[in-house]
Amino acid sequence: MKYEKGKIVKGHVTGIENYGIFVGLDDYYSGLIHISEISECFIRNINDYVKIGETIKAKIVDVDEDNYQIRLSIKNVDYKMNHRKKVKIVETPSGFLPLKDHLDEWISAKLEDSKKRENFKNEG
Repeated sequence: MKYEKGKIVKGHVTGIENYGIFVGLDDYYSGLIHISEISECFIRNINDYVKIGETIKAKIVDVDEDNYQIRLSIKNVDYKMNHRKKVKIVETPSGFLPLKDHLDEWISAKLEDSKKRENFKNEG
């Protein structure tokens, strides 16, 4: 048997729904990580955990050989695959000056937007 309960496998995130993450494992098998198998904590937004197209690792919870489907879990699994190159951050000559120069403007704009949303909400 190619896939066995308890083993860690690699797959690609092919879809995200409110109830879980779909993972493609190979040409035949696909898996589902139910929302209850993502974390011990409350899950507000599954998109905070994975992105479509991302390669992840998951633990096999159950295998349905007849339908080529696998139940997966990322609880207590270091599921992120680090494919990013380490980038050295170099401070620009202007440093934090752009932030300093624009911060008050950005805060004012967000506060104004928030007030407009609140007014719209109260009118409706």
